[in-house]
Amino acid sequence: MAAMSANVAQNRDSGPEAQKRMAVVETSTCYMRLMPDYESALETQELMGTVVEIVGQKGYWREIVSPQPYKAWTTEKTLVEMTPEQIREYEDAPKYMFTGLYGHIFTEPSGKSATICDLVGGDVMRVVMKGAGQSGERDGAGKRGDATEDKARGQKGKPVVKGKWAKVMLPSGKTGWVLRKDVCPLGELIDIRMGDAAEGKVSQEKMEDIITSARQLLGVPYLWGGMSAKGVDCSGLVRISCIMNGVLLPRNASQQIRCGKPVEVNADPAFWSEEARRDKEAFSREMKKRITSLKRGDLVFFGTPATAEKPMRVTHVGIYLGNGEIIHSSHLVRINSLDPEADNYYENAHRLIGGCRLGDYWSSH
Repeated sequence: MAAMSANVAQNRDSGPEAQKRMAVVETSTCYMRLMPDYESALETQELMGTVVEIVGQKGYWREIVSPQPYKAWTTEKTLVEMTPEQIREYEDAPKYMFTGLYGHIFTEPSGKSATICDLVGGDVMRVVMKGAGQSGERDGAGKRGDATEDKARGQKGKPVVKGKWAKVMLPSGKTGWVLRKDVCPLGELIDIRMGDAAEGKVSQEKMEDIITSARQLLGVPYLWGGMSAKGVDCSGLVRISCIMNGVLLPRNASQQIRCGKPVEVNADPAFWSEEARRDKEAFSREMKKRITSLKRGDLVFFGTPATAEKPMRVTHVGIYLGNGEIIHSSHLVRINSLDPEADNYYENAHRLIGGCRLGDYWSSH
């Protein structure tokens, strides 16, 4: 996984490995909180298989830095701490990504068997390979519970499958079974960073898959800091829809607007005034002008425009569907129109300030 590899490489380059405490997320979603307290605000979520650095400890709480980077607190039970060598082995091992909306890992290749844990879209698990010597489970410190050495690194062989089931391994070494139709081999992610024009990176087919994944989350409630089927915020919806289709974006809307090719909407600041928007015909013309350059799949951003005193502020993001509609997470994941005359008009559409394009996809809108 590109994000994990980049995170590990950064840690290797920035100091002696022995001084780094590294871990891998073991649970389907890792809740990262502002303070080491369950009542503290949720900052973001990370997904199973993500490599993080542990930089602090308070009781059973661990302060971690995620690849975004985000620095926040989670509990020790959501992580498997590993040595640098174990991290390298983990990085090099073949992996699956869960591409379904929600699912489980089962103890046996049967949906009637006991569950080990749940899964959400974007979770990453190791592939159990025939003869790979992956039977031993790790204890809480990331060490093997038996003498079996992990041979996953560089292991050549065939994945263990049984009918419609595939065998997988959690970071702790626990093994179980998932439906083969719900996972795909994890290749290199398309990593789109801030300042990356992303030309040619996202195809028409991939952009349609991203939109399909976003639509699968329709009705999921808004959750500040959420990035899974259990709840998403606006940038979390965009990011997880992309991750499920092999595209990696930064976490926040204020970062995402700086990715890909900018799309100008030429917003007239006058319409931030409620009084100006009372002229419905003029406001309708304004919004239709703003969406002229947008293409299906563009990310669209909302906020306040730059002034002589203050820079532009991005507060919301969605995915443009064409015909003036967007899919976004606001109260819940929903589809709204940017057209003031539409029945499903988005009440904050007047705050549309810009867009970005992640690839050279289709020209219609």
